[in-house]
Amino acid sequence: MTSAPTKIVTVADLIVDTLDQAGIQRIYGIVGDSLNALTESLRARGTIDWVHVRHEEVAAFAAGADSQLSGKLAVCAGSCGPGHVHLINGLYDCHRTRTPVLAIAAHVPTAEIGSGYFQETHPGELFRECSHYCEMVGDASQLPQVLENAMRAAIGMSGVAVVIIPGDVALMDAPTRGVAPNAGLIPPRPMVRPAEPELNALADLLNGSERITLLCGRGCAGAHAELLQLAEALKSPIVHALGGKDVVEYDNPYDVGMTGLIGFASGYAAMMSCDTLLMLGTDFPYRQFYPKDARIAQVDIRPGQLGRRCKLDLGLVGHVDDTLRALLPKLTPKTERKHLDAALKHYAKAREDLDDLATGAPAKGWFGRKTGPQPIHPQYLTKLVSEAAADDAVFTADVGTPTIWAARYLKMNGRRRLIGSWVHGSMANAMAQGIGAQSAYPDRQVVSLSGDGGFAMLMGDLLTLRQQKLPLKIVVYNNGTLGFVEMEMKAAGYLETGVTLDNPDFAAMARGAGLHAVRVEDPAELEAAVHDVLAHPGPALLDCVVARQELSMPPKIDGQQVKGFSLYVLRAVMSGRGDSVLDLAKTNLWR
Repeated sequence: MTSAPTKIVTVADLIVDTLDQAGIQRIYGIVGDSLNALTESLRARGTIDWVHVRHEEVAAFAAGADSQLSGKLAVCAGSCGPGHVHLINGLYDCHRTRTPVLAIAAHVPTAEIGSGYFQETHPGELFRECSHYCEMVGDASQLPQVLENAMRAAIGMSGVAVVIIPGDVALMDAPTRGVAPNAGLIPPRPMVRPAEPELNALADLLNGSERITLLCGRGCAGAHAELLQLAEALKSPIVHALGGKDVVEYDNPYDVGMTGLIGFASGYAAMMSCDTLLMLGTDFPYRQFYPKDARIAQVDIRPGQLGRRCKLDLGLVGHVDDTLRALLPKLTPKTERKHLDAALKHYAKAREDLDDLATGAPAKGWFGRKTGPQPIHPQYLTKLVSEAAADDAVFTADVGTPTIWAARYLKMNGRRRLIGSWVHGSMANAMAQGIGAQSAYPDRQVVSLSGDGGFAMLMGDLLTLRQQKLPLKIVVYNNGTLGFVEMEMKAAGYLETGVTLDNPDFAAMARGAGLHAVRVEDPAELEAAVHDVLAHPGPALLDCVVARQELSMPPKIDGQQVKGFSLYVLRAVMSGRGDSVLDLAKTNLWR
């Protein structure tokens, strides 16, 4: 890095100076002429890295992962028109995940706004829905206030803020800054807890209940010790939401798994058998998995989330850790463990059943006869990755079946992290988020669990790994289909249509891009391949051909799903697709 110049000449210089003083270390994006002033200021100052991606959507996802891991504001940028339009999907994910990200959206020259100019859009309208703050700087004098307000909004409201800057404004003479940018810009986290009457009401509810289950989400970060104390005092099983897996599940003798469509039968049962459900830091969205007759209390830092998914008996606003520290002294410790022990016993059986599916043993058919080469089960692949990965590894998971296997088979330990598109549910998030995670922590192992559909959608950014020298490890679940969509079709009684992927040899393609890569089709070769790829010092890819017909059973199967799947089997046979039904049985039953 070169030493920072003291002279601020242009608006772009002032932007870079403000970001630098706020601790920003990198900006993700793709250059363009409307960003020339900014990139020149970055080059001249030399204190902030430009992470050159190959698609702006990747820039936004990467910034989001950077922020989630660091807990700090991250920045991405897009040039005018198509450049900043490409940011939108990734910014939606950041915003819905409540991740502080500042997006710099360049715009056409001010004199041309409204003229239908080349690459002109209306960015204020485009970004309004995926941001807390979105304003255009039409004059140099606006810049300090708009930029600092945007940063405050992103940090203080936990989400996206967008600053729109026409290219000619960025070249204008810089105004005089009136207030030091760090004054109140990045405040410390406040202590927020409910008032005493509300805490007393929650304590009375819990003290008067017999079968309490805790549902814990991402908002429980930093409250692990308090959660265990609470579960012990109440003799309560803990069900974790997907967003809470890496902050709740580890070293937790009360955890009984997840509920929901990709959850455990034990998590579902613990929710349905309770007389009181306490929701902590979660906005679990699936109403059909909430108990119908239990009393429900919820603690969340966001008032607007209280009662959004279910009818509440009590809603409290506060950080989970602050709230529990104030609540614990008010509780009467319970001695009856029947509800907890039943949930733990159920979880042990559910965990055993899931682990039995994570095998690379030879396949068997009727009467124990071998049926030929065994497909690689994605459960087995994920288990091996979890066992071989570093103790402080960061995992990113594509939406769809990679998220299912990550949720069920990755082992968390308090140091590992798991990031995905849990709320927005976008394809192609894993590698893009891995780029951000690896950029923020170059010496930490980062593993992208990529579906073949999601990987192919943004696979041009393999070249980013090479160019930026990012040692990201990519594991491609190559099942030749949009797997989760195919399962949904079957469950609804439809024949799979439009889901098949005619994939190339991803390993050969990665080697052509200059990466170390291995392709595996035999489960006997898988363990060595996983260790080879994860141990490689640079970027590496594992192209693993996994079973297409692998089913992910939900914790509860309703009559409509049984009817739908039976209808699928009938339609498949009558349409001449009986081989698909046999493959389905071979993959899931004869093992």
